[in-house]
Parts: sequence; C-alpha cells; structure tokens
Amino acid sequence: MGNVGAVNETPQTPKKKRFKLKMPGAFVILFILTIVAVIATWTIPAGAYSKMVYSSSNSSLKITSPTGKVSNVPATQKELDKLGVKIDIKQFTSGGITDAVSIPNTYQRLKQKPAQIGAITESMVQGTIEAVDIMVFIFVLGGLIGVVKASGAFESGLMALTKKTKGHEFLLIFMVSILMVLGGTLCGIEEEAVAFYPILVPIFIAMGYDSIVSVGAIFLSSSIGTCFSTINPFSAVIASNAAGIPFTEGIVWRATGLVIAAIVLELYLYWYSKKVKDTPTFSYTYDDHKEFNDMWSVESSDEKEGKKSIFTQRKKFILILFVAAFPIMVWGVMSQGWWFPTMASSFLAFAIVIMILTATGRYGIGEKGVVDAFVNGASSLVGVSLIIGLARGINIVLNNGYISDTILQYSSSLVSHVSGPIFIIVMMFIFFVLGFIVPSSSGLAVLSMPIFAPLADTVNIPRFAVVTAYQFGQYAMLFLAPTGLVMATLQMLNMKYSHWLRFVWPVVAFVLVFGGALLVMEVVFS
Repeated sequence: MGNVGAVNETPQTPKKKRFKLKMPGAFVILFILTIVAVIATWTIPAGAYSKMVYSSSNSSLKITSPTGKVSNVPATQKELDKLGVKIDIKQFTSGGITDAVSIPNTYQRLKQKPAQIGAITESMVQGTIEAVDIMVFIFVLGGLIGVVKASGAFESGLMALTKKTKGHEFLLIFMVSILMVLGGTLCGIEEEAVAFYPILVPIFIAMGYDSIVSVGAIFLSSSIGTCFSTINPFSAVIASNAAGIPFTEGIVWRATGLVIAAIVLELYLYWYSKKVKDTPTFSYTYDDHKEFNDMWSVESSDEKEGKKSIFTQRKKFILILFVAAFPIMVWGVMSQGWWFPTMASSFLAFAIVIMILTATGRYGIGEKGVVDAFVNGASSLVGVSLIIGLARGINIVLNNGYISDTILQYSSSLVSHVSGPIFIIVMMFIFFVLGFIVPSSSGLAVLSMPIFAPLADTVNIPRFAVVTAYQFGQYAMLFLAPTGLVMATLQMLNMKYSHWLRFVWPVVAFVLVFGGALLVMEVVFS
C-alpha cells in the first residue's frame, strides 16, 4: 500500500521565474537623469536671455547679456519700461526680487556648449556643495532625533499618546495635513517639512498606518498648499511681482481652489488610511513595511525585555523640548526670515540641552553615549542629504549648457496667437514641463514671468491667470519630479518611487484637470 501512494505522487516542476522590471532606487534614477541632461546639452540648441539683477551697492540695475557683457543702468521705473520689464521698481529696491530676472525679447542663440562626460560627476559634486546648508540642517536634525531616541522619551511619550488617540487615529492625520496645507499656502513650507517626519512618522506607525500615509500627510499636503498658494512669498507673491501685478489679483480664485483641493486631499487620505488600517496588506508599500517599521518605529530596550517603560518627569521635559523646536522653527521661518543655517543652529541648541539631560542623572547614558547617539542619528540621514545635492546637479548641467532659456523661448512661441482658453491650458502644461527643469518655485517665477506675462496681454486675458497656471503646472510636476524634493523624501522613508507614483498619480491628474477648469473659468469670467 505504501507503494501506491508513491506511484500516485507527481513530481513538482519548478516554477519558472518571470522577469519583473523593477523601478531603480533614488540614486540610480538621479544618475540616469544626470546622463540624460548631459546628452540634452548636445542636442538642444544653446541660447540665453539677458538677465538683470539689482545692485544695492550703487543703486543700479546690472544687466548681463547672453554673451556675458555686463552693463549698468539707473534703477528707475523709466529704465524698466524701456527694457519691457513690467515690474514695479520697488520690488527690486525693497529686496522683494533678488534673483536674476529674464528680460523679454532678448533671447539670443549661442555657440553650443555641450557638457563633457566629466560633467556627470562634477555636477553631482557641485550640486552637493551648493546644497550644504540644507545638508547641515538635516544632519543636525538627525542628531537631535538620535539623542531623543537614546533618552527613551520618544517611546514613553508615544505609548501615552496612542492610548489617548485610540479610536480617533485619523483625526491626527487630518490635523497634520491641514496644518501642512496652511503652511504651504501661507509661507511655502517645502524642504522644511523634512523636519516633521521624525516626530510624526513613529506616531503614524504606532497607529497602524504606512509610509505613504506619512508622506501624504506631510509632503503631499504641504505641496497642495503651495500649489494653491494664496500669499506664499516664494510662489504667488514673487510670481505676481515678476508679472507686474499685485499679488492680490486672482487671490479669490486661488483661495477657492485651495479649499476644494484641500477637501479632495482629505477625502483621498481618509480613503487610503482607512483601507490600510482595516487591511494592512492593502498598503502600496506593504512589501517594504518591515524595513520601514524597523527604521522608524520606536521601541525601547525596556520594552524589548518586557519591562514597562516609565514616562518620568525628565523624559517629559526632554519630549517637550523636542516638540517645542518645531513651532519655533516655523515661527522663525514665517516672521524672522530664518533660513537653513539659522534653523540648524536652533535645532543644535535644543540638541545640546537634551544631550546634557540624557547624559546626566541616575539613568544617564554618559558623555560617550549621547555623542554616539547624535553621530548615529546624523549618519542615518546621509543618504537623504546626498539626494538633495545630486538633484541640484541636474539643474547645474542644464544651466551650464545654456539650454534652459532655449526651452523657455520655444515654449513662448507655442502660445502665440491662440485663443484665451487654449492659451492658458497650453501655458499650464508648459509650466508642467518647466517644473522638471527648474524645480525652484521662485527661480522659475523670475525666469519665466517677464517672458510669459506680457503674452497674456496679446490674447486679452488677465496676467494673474498666467501666475495661477504657473502654480498648477509646476507643482503638478513637483509631485513627481526627481529633480525636486520627492527623491529626498522617499529616500528618507525608504520608499520606492514606483509605490509613490501609484499613490500620487490621481492627485496629479486632479490638479491638472481641476486646475485647467479653474484656469478656463478665470479667463472666461475675468
């Protein structure tokens, strides 16, 4: 009988492994794009507009021609009018516009300046050097996180918070998302949002959410706010100034769009977070959830040994100091004009105080313990810092090859002599493409608005519609563009670009469709 069972057994044929195309990681994507940028300098004609900056030392406008010739003219409204730059001279003299502004009708073809193969690595190094202020900020932030984790305050506070929010988990996501939307629309929080991941991601994990919920509540929400900027000085205000109009023009349209977009975003976040909460395997990043949890969840040594983690007064004070660092940073950015060096200095001051508290006392870990914790925390974010530098390297290649202005000139020819609604829709998609090439909101504004805003006059539509098209187009791209902040964010949370793309593409489609409809309404009813 034993042989019968053996006869009936059929040998199992091994399953043939199918080839599965995988999306490369952040570093590989940026390396490939750098190579593409180098190739582009060989194929796209070189050219440039004359650029103008205000010189406060002698109260003049310094003009640099496409060939590099420099001249100075008096900083008066009369001279701006002669140049065809429809911007109030006060915007220059008051410091409202500090970047170089393109001068209309000055585009000139230049001798091709193709990048050599060495530019691939040189641009990466140069981009990293230019991003050193952000990198130092991120290193200090990582060190601060490492010390707080070593103190045990994070775990104890997290346990207390999750008990109080049980059954109302999405309320925290909603509150964080709304605050980020407001931060984006009012003051353009973008790179600064990186600081909020360390304090919020462990909380989201403890509540049963995934990495996409974390990025959606922070990065996506702040980007939606910036996309529908109302008084953001780095987007709506500087673009309006460069277009020669008050930033209050079109603000009602932008505010209406902001409200609708925020509602759609919250509904989308609620749908996805509920799905993940009810069925963890639904998560778009479920394949990587173990690595993500190992990286970001907080578990003290006491918890690992089965002991109860006590939330002492010292731990409470450390946690209060840690949390206080973030609203102080927001206050400094919004009202005091802080930039990354000052923000890094502020965070370092908090880190030093927390290191003293963590090193001393009955359960202190000593001087070596806190220094090691700070160094380990900073080193964990080296990859994130490098990503920011490599992304900047791509823009350096394009600028050094003098092809960015050529693309701008070609784009302006596409919208000449067309009807208003078609003009504004095409304009939005032009900015969508330009958002990849110039990911800086203020940089794209001063480069493109003096060129595109006067074109609105030729088709009898308000210039503020061009400002709105710039916001919608550029930020729809910046949800996706590896040259922007996306790659640094994904690297920080160990998330694959393909997973993010799966989640964010409906938002991009919404911005383009809803934004396009809003733009047509601006043109028709204004």
